Amino acid sequence: MALKFPWSGKNSHKDDPFWEFFVNTPPADLTNTVTELIRNAPAGNIFPNKAELHTPEITSSHVKGMAQYFGTELISIAKLDDLSPSPLAPPGKGEGNEFPFAILCAVHADYDPRAAKGIGGQMPVQNGLFITFVLSSWIRELGFRATVVRDANVDALAAKAGLGTLNGNGRLVSREFGAEVYVADAIYTDLPLAADG
Repeated sequence: MALKFPWSGKNSHKDDPFWEFFVNTPPADLTNTVTELIRNAPAGNIFPNKAELHTPEITSSHVKGMAQYFGTELISIAKLDDLSPSPLAPPGKGEGNEFPFAILCAVHADYDPRAAKGIGGQMPVQNGLFITFVLSSWIRELGFRATVVRDANVDALAAKAGLGTLNGNGRLVSREFGAEVYVADAIYTDLPLAADG
């Protein structure tokens, strides 16, 4: 007879009221959360001398390797539309896009953070913020611009970059995790990269 552990299996917490609270109850004060701490941390300066780089393809493989080291489970690079102004461009400066690439990182999410507002439900958001914060800092240390952008269309951008397809709700569905995936805020950068998708 096989030995079964009570905590094995996806629904092992279904009768645990503390787990329900941990996953679904929003914190009383967002300033007590790591997500707000990372989201409000100032971006660092851009190193004044640009690093010597290899080809865009090799640079892209280095970026992807660093992102995986920081914890991303899926990563892709999208070429941003050259004809549309960057959402970060100052008013009145709309010709072309100042950031030609977006780096998209995604992590597995047992619970959809859009619905699960508790600290446990927000773990994918926290993981995504950590990854994008450190990765964008590394790019700035190379002497290139990189900024993390909160964009409501990040799932569509991730689909464009080849991370998966969009479902009827406009959410990413990946081959690896199905709908249980969370796309972190995009990193917009002028680092010369090779786009996927």
